[in-house]
Amino acid sequence: MEKKVFGYPGFDEKGEQILTTYHNEYRDMMMDIRVYRMGDGDERTFGREGEEVAVLLLSGKVNFKWDGQEKTVSRKDVFTQGPWCVHVCTGDSVVVKAMAETEVLVQATKNRNTFGAKLYAPKDAPWNYSSVGKFGNVAKRRVNTIFDHDIAPWSNMVLGEVLNDKGNWSGYLPHRHPQPETYYFKFDRPEGFGASFVGDQVFKSTDGSFSAIPGGELHPQAAAPGFQMYTCWMIRHLDGNPWLQTDRCEDERYTWLHDAE
Repeated sequence: MEKKVFGYPGFDEKGEQILTTYHNEYRDMMMDIRVYRMGDGDERTFGREGEEVAVLLLSGKVNFKWDGQEKTVSRKDVFTQGPWCVHVCTGDSVVVKAMAETEVLVQATKNRNTFGAKLYAPKDAPWNYSSVGKFGNVAKRRVNTIFDHDIAPWSNMVLGEVLNDKGNWSGYLPHRHPQPETYYFKFDRPEGFGASFVGDQVFKSTDGSFSAIPGGELHPQAAAPGFQMYTCWMIRHLDGNPWLQTDRCEDERYTWLHDAE
C-alpha cells in the first residue's frame, strides 16, 4: 500500500491548518508543520521542550518577541517580498502578535541541541534564479534558502522558498535525496493550480495544499500557465546524514538534457 503523500487540509475555526505531525499519516516527515491565520490583535506563542521551532511570516504584519528581543515586520505576500523568520531551540519560544490579517507557517522537529535564537531577514535569504536558459527556459525559478546545514549546522531542519514563473517547472531535473521533504503550496490567484509528482504518483497542487515526500522519491513539479506558484520547502535531516546542497541526485534517465539544445 502506497503511503499518503499529499494533503488538502482546511483551516479550523481557530485558524489552524495542520499539515504534518509526529503522529498523523504524514509522520514519516518527522516534522510538525502548521499554518496559522491570525486577525489583527491576535497573539500566539510557539515553542515546546525538546523541539526546535521556525516561525515564517507568509503575509501580514506581526510583532515577533523571542529571547528578550522583539521586532515588528511585515510582508505583503510571498510573491513580491522576501521572508522574515524566527528560529529558536528547545526551551525557547516565539511570541507572535498580529498587527493586521496575517498568515504564519510554523515548522518544528525534535532537537535537544541548544543554539542562539536568530531572526532571518529578507537580506539573509536573497532570491536567486535557477536553471536560467536551460531545458528551453521552462524550469527557470527563483529560490531562497533561509537556513540549511551550512547556515545552521545545529539544526535538524532545512527551510527555503521557491517561486515558479507562470507555467514553469521546479525540482527539475527530476531528483531525489534520502531525507524526507515537505512542500507547502500557494498561488497568486485562488483558482491557480499545478502538478506535483511524488514518485509515480501525480497530484493537483492548489492553494494551501502540500506534499509529503518520502526519502528517495523523485519529486519534480510544475505550475499551470497563467499562475505563479510558491513552494515552501522543508527538509528533515536524518541522524548522521544531513541534507546538503550537493545531495541533489538527478534521475539518470534525464541527465542528457543538460547538454541538449
